[in-house]
Amino acid sequence: MADETGAVTGAEAAAGTGSVPYPEGVPCWVDAQLPDVEAGKRFYGELFGWTFKVAPGDGAHEVWAYPAGASTPLAALAPKPDGRLPTVWTVHFATPDVFALTARITAAGGQVITPPTPVGTLGTAALATDPENAVFGLWQAGTHTGFGRSHEPGTFMWAELYTRDTEAANSFYAHLFHDALFGPDAAPDFGRATLTDVFPAEMPPHFLVHFGTDDCEAAIGTVSRLGGRVQVPPFETSYGNVAVVTDNQGASFALLERSHGNGWREATQESDQAEQRPDDLRQQGDDRRQDEARAAGERGATAPGDDG
Repeated sequence: MADETGAVTGAEAAAGTGSVPYPEGVPCWVDAQLPDVEAGKRFYGELFGWTFKVAPGDGAHEVWAYPAGASTPLAALAPKPDGRLPTVWTVHFATPDVFALTARITAAGGQVITPPTPVGTLGTAALATDPENAVFGLWQAGTHTGFGRSHEPGTFMWAELYTRDTEAANSFYAHLFHDALFGPDAAPDFGRATLTDVFPAEMPPHFLVHFGTDDCEAAIGTVSRLGGRVQVPPFETSYGNVAVVTDNQGASFALLERSHGNGWREATQESDQAEQRPDDLRQQGDDRRQDEARAAGERGATAPGDDG
């Protein structure tokens, strides 16, 4: 749900997914803030075959989306509490300690928009930005842990961060989510790419949520028929065939037709930028943590002592 400050807290909506939370840094939920939730239900219901139920405790405002015939949710649609807020899809990253993670975010140059806020027994939510002001959510699970289903047609498949400085983004997120991105068991659902000339100059850095489809061309035809529009026609990436679209209320998302054998996606590099490999990015995260620890030690060494 969205609270009175406009914070997107749909991460709470992952009911019935078991008692084991997602590891830190793994996308665990997505939600959309829309001017008209009923119109959103009609659009996404026809596009993806979703069905909807009122979110528990929400007073019939936020709804949870379910795959056809499934009992576990995969996303939420919520009304915008303020018409001045953007109409957007937001990705939420799991964390076992949202208070510690928000502290690391601010120490690394990001900002906390909405501080950790308990949502009943469901969990604790927060909203933050990275140093380039790309917005993302955080979710510390209580009784609700995350997606009921993902990596299937009509469900969450991928989150791509479009940024003007991929090296800085790689360092920031490697610092926050080292194990999820580069650990021995990592299977990331999160890539970083450069904002290029195909985007309007005024477009800010942002996350783009990708939903799966069996047929990208057919899906964009349905988007157009339902009143949405195609922002970027289908193009090939190392993780599949992608089209960027908006729904009939202006919320952007991507359609992803997954190719066989897709793995972790290297961030797109500028022509004059040194290639960034996973080991380099891991080292950047390690270096930043060491710098912060060193700085903290120096502050402690120079702090006024107790003269007794």
